[in-house]
Order: sequence, then C-alpha cells, then structure tokens
Amino acid sequence: MRIGYGWDSHEFKSGVPLRIGGIEIDHPKGLGGHSDGDVLLHAITDALLGAIAAPDIGTLFSPSDARWKGANSALFLEEALRRVKAAGYAIANLDSTLILAKPKIGPHSAAIRERLAELLKIPAESIGIKAKTPEGMGTDNAAIAHAAVLLEKTKAGHSPRTTSKTSRSQSKSRH
Repeated sequence: MRIGYGWDSHEFKSGVPLRIGGIEIDHPKGLGGHSDGDVLLHAITDALLGAIAAPDIGTLFSPSDARWKGANSALFLEEALRRVKAAGYAIANLDSTLILAKPKIGPHSAAIRERLAELLKIPAESIGIKAKTPEGMGTDNAAIAHAAVLLEKTKAGHSPRTTSKTSRSQSKSRH
C-alpha cells in the first residue's frame, strides 16, 4: 500500500467560474490560477503523484507553460491516474477537506463526490469530502484543499514488501 497527501490553495477572483471537485458552482467569484483553479482536483493530483513518488503537479504542468492556461484540471488528474496505474497501483480510497468561507460546500458535496467517482473510477462510497470554515485564519478570500489517498498494489504488480519477504525466505532456505 502507498499513502499520498496533497494540498492546494487559490485566491478568489472575479470574472472566472468557480470549479471545485470537477463541477462548476454558482458563485460570484471563481478561483484564480493558471489552469481552472480547481483546488480539490489539484490537491488530489498531488496526493496521487506523491503516493508513487512522481514529480508534483507544478513540475508536470508548469504554471509558466502557456499550454496549461485555463486548462481543465481533470487533465492533470488523468495524467496522475495514468502514472498510478503504470506504477501498478489502484486507488482504495480518498479523503479530502475543503477550507473556505463561502460558498457552503454541503449543498454541492454529493455532486462533487459523484464527479470524483467518475473521474477517479472508484465508488463514491470510497470518497470522503469534508468542508470547514477558516475561522480566525484570515483566509476568507481563498479556498484551501487537503487530500489523502490510499493506493493498493494491483494483482498484476508485485509489491516491494512481498518481493523482500520472498527474497529473505529464499535466502534463509539456501543456508
């Protein structure tokens, strides 16, 4: 098994749509960012990449690269998933926390969970979404996302731990 953790934040900005968790939420301000500013998808992408010790989202999709200007963050997530699969892992579950003053996430959490299930190709029951307000943190004009993922080795892959145990028992039997 592997655990990955990701974190992201973006400031609210007028004139852009608000996208969180792959869905558009009706709100007067969106999140500024080089791409679409989806803090939750960015945090999940980094969690997935971190779990397999891959480069982070900023390295793979540089904010200075014009190709990613306004890009849908689902593209970043798809690349992270491709790398997770290539490394021989699959997502067991995801837990996330959003921290923002407004809008309230509760009314949107079911839609976010369903969209994440679709994007991640896992059951919605394997996805946790929590929302908190930033009481006293001074971040009322920003959205922050934390994400943790648990990856399991797929049947086709061989876990380093299994290989090590096998090697140790073979070594012992030779002596």
